[in-house]
Amino acid sequence: MNMNFTKAPIGLLLSLLVAEVLAYSPAERDCAEVNERYVFSWAISDDCNDHPRGGSSRGMPVTLDTRPHPGWLAIQEQGLTDFERDRRAILAMAGPYKVSFDFLEIVGFSERFERDRPYQSWGTEYVYVVEEREDFISLQHLMVMYFQQQDGSASEPMVMKHWRQDWTYQDDELLTFEHRNQWSKQSVSRKSRKGRWSQAVFQVDDSPRYESMGRWRHNGSFSTWISDVTRRPLPRREHSVRKDYQALEGFNRHTITRTGWVQEEENWKLVVDKSGRPDAQQPYLSKELGVARYQRIRDFDFTPGDNYMALAGPFWADVRAAWVEVSEKRRALHLHDKVQGVPIFVPLFDYSQSVVDSKTYDREDGKAFIRKIINSYIKDS
Repeated sequence: MNMNFTKAPIGLLLSLLVAEVLAYSPAERDCAEVNERYVFSWAISDDCNDHPRGGSSRGMPVTLDTRPHPGWLAIQEQGLTDFERDRRAILAMAGPYKVSFDFLEIVGFSERFERDRPYQSWGTEYVYVVEEREDFISLQHLMVMYFQQQDGSASEPMVMKHWRQDWTYQDDELLTFEHRNQWSKQSVSRKSRKGRWSQAVFQVDDSPRYESMGRWRHNGSFSTWISDVTRRPLPRREHSVRKDYQALEGFNRHTITRTGWVQEEENWKLVVDKSGRPDAQQPYLSKELGVARYQRIRDFDFTPGDNYMALAGPFWADVRAAWVEVSEKRRALHLHDKVQGVPIFVPLFDYSQSVVDSKTYDREDGKAFIRKIINSYIKDS
């Protein structure tokens, strides 16, 4: 059975991405067993309201690597400058992982608030260093997933380009999210950027998501970076199912450990009007906690991901360059959510798959296609 994700029908691809069913959950459990896993959730009824939503397919077992990983050991070397230790902490996020996603609303603030089910899923992905300079590191996440079939055997791999994170030292300008597919540039003062790193997060199509500043701190137990308060778009797991708030506002923390790393989010769900101003009477709907655990794994075949990156990597490098060019020409960016009913990742994913299938990439044709697609999704000011 051919399960190459990038060859899946566009309808399936669209439904999976929009619903954020990018990973797969553990085997289904009954209501009581699931509720026991959420010890500080809404224990106020006997129904299944706390049964998590999220991935619905069973993934193949993986083997966790419990040894201190090379990235961790590199951070612990003696005699490093703070700057070099920061760089090594960022680079330590690269590698092979089992990633689990848990999000839980812990309190509601509005009369309109209706508690949502927790979100839970997991998947396997490799984080590649796609660009590295002295003061800049770009990490591309790529999902490579095998599903357990009815006879217990593994499916063919599904490969999908996931999100990207760019880290810049002492960044003097951020592209910050405003509201409803709108971003604007914000200057960072010399004092505010001194010794700090920005993290810019991008969607699967390399369009912007959010960017913020923070400082790395290191000790013998962990290295951790925490952002300033940042406004962010709705995540894919919420985008298609929630219409009662329009943005997230909160902190983002990355912590490097001996066996992987953890991303923690503390989010307030923000209600804004059409101009992006918070609701005067009730700006916040609820508060959510999120944890993404990146546990290093071994004996897992990421070869399909390596092959995808070797073939499609030049195309996506041109996509990144095109977005940089667009950003440099504008103080603000406003994108269409869809054009003729299609989100921007669809034509870009289609083209990247054609490159993989043909094993050739005409760079001039690709650049022209990329510019045409991106420009068609930019709204006139």
